[in-house]
Formats: sequence, C-alpha cells, structure tokens
Amino acid sequence: MRIETIPGLVLIEHEIEVPLDHLGGGSETLTVFAREVRRPGDHDDRDALLFLQGGPGGESPRPIDLPMVPGWLERALQDYRVILLDQRGTGRSTPMTAMTGMSPQEQADHLAHFRADSIVEDVELLRVHLGIERWSLLGQSFGGFCSLRYLSTHPGSLREVLFTGGVPPVGLPVDEVYAATFARTIELTERHYARFPGDRDRMRALVERCDAGEIRLPHGGPLSARQARSIGSLLGMTGGSERIHYLLERDPAGLGFGHEVASLLPFSGHSPLYVLVHEACYADGQATRWASARVQPAAYEDPTLLTAEHLFPWHLSEDPLLAPFAEAADLLAEREWPRLYDPNALAAVDVPCAAAVYYDDPYVLREHSLATAELVPTLRPWITNAHLHNGVHVAPDEVLDRLIGMVRGRV
Repeated sequence: MRIETIPGLVLIEHEIEVPLDHLGGGSETLTVFAREVRRPGDHDDRDALLFLQGGPGGESPRPIDLPMVPGWLERALQDYRVILLDQRGTGRSTPMTAMTGMSPQEQADHLAHFRADSIVEDVELLRVHLGIERWSLLGQSFGGFCSLRYLSTHPGSLREVLFTGGVPPVGLPVDEVYAATFARTIELTERHYARFPGDRDRMRALVERCDAGEIRLPHGGPLSARQARSIGSLLGMTGGSERIHYLLERDPAGLGFGHEVASLLPFSGHSPLYVLVHEACYADGQATRWASARVQPAAYEDPTLLTAEHLFPWHLSEDPLLAPFAEAADLLAEREWPRLYDPNALAAVDVPCAAAVYYDDPYVLREHSLATAELVPTLRPWITNAHLHNGVHVAPDEVLDRLIGMVRGRV
C-alpha cells in the first residue's frame, strides 16, 4: 500500500494477486490494481464506493487534483471514499500482452477470463483484502454489467448499487440484442440527418472517397467505407452528433482528416480487449457467432447509414494492431459462454439499487434495461431523455445526486 497526496485529495494504492481462472484451472495469476481516493481527513470507517468503469478493456479514470477530477468523482467524495479499479488487463493491473508464442486456441482460452464474471471475483477478493464488510457500487456502461453480475453472485457484499447506462439484458438471445441496437442506431442516424441535412450527401461523398482508397489512417492503411460508417458510435453520446457533423463538414482531402476520423472510430486505438470480448459481454449462456455481422439489416445497403457499437470480423483484419488476434476472435465467437446472471438470485436481492436509463441509448437499450429492472425487486429505474450514454460524465451532479437520493429514499 502506498499513499500519495495531490491538491485536495489523498490517494492510496492497493495491489492484490488473483488467479487468472477463478474456477481453479491452472496456476497463472494476475495483479489487480486499485486506487483509493479520499478527501483529507477521511478515515477507513467512511463508506466505500467502488467505481466499475465502462468497457470492456477500460482502465479507471486518473484523478489530477480536486478542481480537475471527473465531476461524478467530486460528487461521490461528498458521501464516500472511492475505489477506482483497473479491471484485469488494463492500466496498472497486469496488462494484456501480444501473447506471442501462443496458438490461436491458447489466446482464446486466455481471453475467455476477461468478462464480468472474472472481474467480479477479482473485486470480491479486493473487498476482503481491504477489510470492507459491504461497499457500494457505481457501474458505468459495462461496469453496470459487472454490477449486475455482483448482485447475482455476492449480494451480501453490497450496501447499494448505482447503474448509469448499464443495466444489461438477462438471458436475451444475443441476436435480439444486436438487432435492436441496429434499429435504434438507424433512428439516431436519421435524426442526425434531419438536424444536419447536408451531412447525408457529405457522408455519401466520404464513402466514395474511401472506396477509391483516397483517405489514409495514421498507420498508413486506407480508411475503408465500412470503417468510416462506424463513426455512428458517437450517436450514443451527448454531443456525439455534433462531433460527427464537425467531422463531415471538413475537407477529407486535408492531411489531418485521417487522424481526425481515426480518433472517432469505436474499435480503433482502444484496448484490444474492447474488441475481443465485446460481443461476449452480452453472451448470457450462448455463443455469439459474430452476431452483429449476421443480423445487420438489409437497410444498410444505404451507404449513408451509420453503425455504432457493432463489431465485425473486418475490424480485426483491417487494423494492424488487432490482426494477430483474428483467429482467436473467431474461436471466441464460437465459444459457448456460461451464464452471467442468475434470475432466481436477482429476484431475491434486497440491496437498494437505482439506475439511470437513457431513453435513446443505442448501446444498452432502455427496453432491455427495464425488463431486467422488473427482475430485481429493489432496482428503481430513472428514465430520462435529457442525456445519452455518457450522462454521468456530462451531468454528474444531476445524475449521481439523483441516484444516491433514490437508493437512500430521498427521491
């Protein structure tokens, strides 16, 4: 344990060793890192809040100083000491490696241990290590998937659970999940073109330039039309539609255009874990078999329709960083994944829970989240169209303050 101070904050570092396979298969271990954030004068008896980051493959945010911390963290510190976890494979936890020397099957078997089920077991060991009897959770996006898994397996370790854009479907066929997200993305795409009518022609012209091989990405390879269309991922974020518009209004012949568009692609430049276990996060007792690629609607023959958080095999073949994992990704797509959530256990939960459910969220759909909320008797949803998937980041006081009030009976 190491203690550091920065203006207005005390930071305490924790590391533990955990098994790669919590079910006992093999002796390989990983290091899991967490940073505890406190206000000066806070002590161990202050309630603890574990923040579970979005992803998969996302590390925890890094606090700088009190005026510059993420807004939600400043609000959380009014009620809690906050634990920021680097999920396995990210940040200062044992990072994912290139896995050179492994066969594709060995790569796939290793990567199978990076879903919510393994992360929750890491977290439970961390709780015991810290001597915390019960703690609260704040699960953003994929962090909400981890939170529901935690409720399903270790509810006695939890004081309260807050979900922001992350109440996952339970037992829903993955094909239905992705068919529904395509439908929502088409709605948001058409809404974007209604706001910015000139963008449809600009998008069509960009696709034509991509087909002609005229636009290069920072790694030197061409920007494909299907990569360009994946900028629709931004439609799930407050401010994302505007960012797409400001990209499309630029001249794609400019030297900086390839760098700009690369920064907006959902599966480029992120942790490989985000790509490799992304669809598996929805596999609640099933195989995915490249669900997005199989259920993409015929409407996408229109080259101006955008995709969002939809993963395709070509994401690996067209990205030099990801290409070495292409065979492992195929094997993961065929894997029959175990269940993540136990409906009977969720029905017996007595932990206070509250969820911000964003009405137009194209990643974690409100219909799926509300169906899950019906399973958990103590889960109170707050449905809002004021924000999209990143609501807790753009309106932290409103979102987090409301959720805390909901689990404590003030709202």
